[in-house]
Amino acid sequence: MDIDPLETVEQLTEENEESRQDKASQQLNILVAITVALLATFMGICKVKDDNIVQAMQQSQANKIDHWAFYQARNVREEIAKATELQLRLSAKSAPAAQQAEYQAAAESYSKLAKEQREKKEELKKQAEQDQIDYDSANYKDDQFDLSDALLAIAISLLAVTALTRQRWLYFLALVPTGFGVLMGLAGLSGWQIHPAALVALLS
Repeated sequence: MDIDPLETVEQLTEENEESRQDKASQQLNILVAITVALLATFMGICKVKDDNIVQAMQQSQANKIDHWAFYQARNVREEIAKATELQLRLSAKSAPAAQQAEYQAAAESYSKLAKEQREKKEELKKQAEQDQIDYDSANYKDDQFDLSDALLAIAISLLAVTALTRQRWLYFLALVPTGFGVLMGLAGLSGWQIHPAALVALLS
């Protein structure tokens, strides 16, 4: 049986081509695996930070509710004290001269009580407003982490398709949401003022 040199060369060429393709596919799969591992690690770090922020938001919300409740209670006490003071001052005018001093003393004590309640009420108002500021600040970072999580999830999905199809261009496409996702995660971790309000509003 004669060996056709051309057939042998073609066979070797095909084997070499398949070998190069397999090597390229292996390299792509390794690159995908490393990228997914890095993204999963980064997402884990962001998740821990985001959970702490959510707890802080819940605490701020609870504090705000408590402070406004105390504010209303102080407001009621102030109004009762003012009404009692007014009633005592009016009653003092028709009371015997010997009792007017007692009425005046009682009215002054209620006036002092109303003033104390008003001052404490204003302090509670400031605390409740600060609670809202703290909540909004934490929510700002929470939005950044939520957006980062969504973008990185899209990136990992694209990387999974890349590993299945072995299409290198899909890997570079996956780098787009990867870049934006990492940017938003770093913004949340570092306190950068990056907040695409329109996109956040669309997703919320």
